[in-house]
Amino acid sequence: MKIFRNILLSALVFLFLLCSCSGGTDPGGSASQQEKEGIKKEAENPDGDEDDDEDEDETEEDETEDSEKKSDKVGNSGGVSEKIPPALGFLRYEIVSETEIVFEFSQAVSLVSLDLKSGLIFDAIAEGSKIKIILAEPPKPGQLIEVDLQVKDGYGKNTVRKQLSFRTKNNRVPRLQINELRTESSKPKAEFIELKMLSDGNLGALRVYVAGNYKNPLLYEFGPVEVKEGEYVVLHLRTYEDSCVDELGESLDESGGTDSCSTARDFWISGSTKLLHKTDAVYVLEQDDKVLDAVMISEKPDPLWSKNYFTDAAGFLFSKGAWKSPAGTVCSPADAVISSATTLTRSICRDEKVENTHTAADWYITANSGATPGKENNPKRYN
Repeated sequence: MKIFRNILLSALVFLFLLCSCSGGTDPGGSASQQEKEGIKKEAENPDGDEDDDEDEDETEEDETEDSEKKSDKVGNSGGVSEKIPPALGFLRYEIVSETEIVFEFSQAVSLVSLDLKSGLIFDAIAEGSKIKIILAEPPKPGQLIEVDLQVKDGYGKNTVRKQLSFRTKNNRVPRLQINELRTESSKPKAEFIELKMLSDGNLGALRVYVAGNYKNPLLYEFGPVEVKEGEYVVLHLRTYEDSCVDELGESLDESGGTDSCSTARDFWISGSTKLLHKTDAVYVLEQDDKVLDAVMISEKPDPLWSKNYFTDAAGFLFSKGAWKSPAGTVCSPADAVISSATTLTRSICRDEKVENTHTAADWYITANSGATPGKENNPKRYN
């Protein structure tokens, strides 16, 4: 009986195991869904090239983008496009001497055309970034020249045209001093600035400035005019009469007009605008901005200038050694020539018998009816 039970139990165990192998799930022996899909793919593509094809597609796309970027740098002919040349610009000009003028550009240039509207004979030389003009002979000192110049760069792509006007070198600038001023006007009498020549020379390219005319302080620029030591030059600041003409030659009696002088050289500023005031700064510059002489005047002896352009003028003239206070510092209104007493007939005069100290000590207000445009200053003083 016992043997029979053992045989039956063994048979049941055998049947159980047999059923498990045929219909059950074995975690270590059956494939997952992902593995089955992988097997399916492998069967469809036994060489395993699908993933490699995807990588190649991505590589081809990148190469196409690079090719498109490269094509931006390639011209229609298939070659690399030319480099864009740098911009060409005009920098400056320099009056080197009486016969040499230099124009400088931002890079090497060659000359296209050059015209001097003055009748002067010249040679033009291109040297790197510079064009040199060499005049055949010296022109008049401070002669006005108009230039029409065109150049091109070394690439032959860019051109620049410049039209300029300037005055030639004046190597014969006379020594001079500002000698007399009138700040008041009553038609036909105008304000004036008188200069006295301390040596022979030429006025060409000399410039007269008045700081109070702050929008355009340059009042007058002289052309080539020969002057002699001791000669007076009067710049009349308005023109009221048709007979007023500039005296440019040897004759000193060509000009008519009120206050013109037959023994002095007269020049006239056209128009009737007031250009000189009782508080002001007057100075004369030569071509290289050297101050030949200056004077500062003030209606009131204030400690500070009321306008910035007077403050600037005081600093500029001090820096050039042209005007200072008695203490040797920058001029304040109190250190200027006090002009409150000046009138149409009482002018501001320099003492011609003393050495120029570039201070107010050299100046005085002349007596009534003491103004003497074009003549030696009246020594009689107001009060």
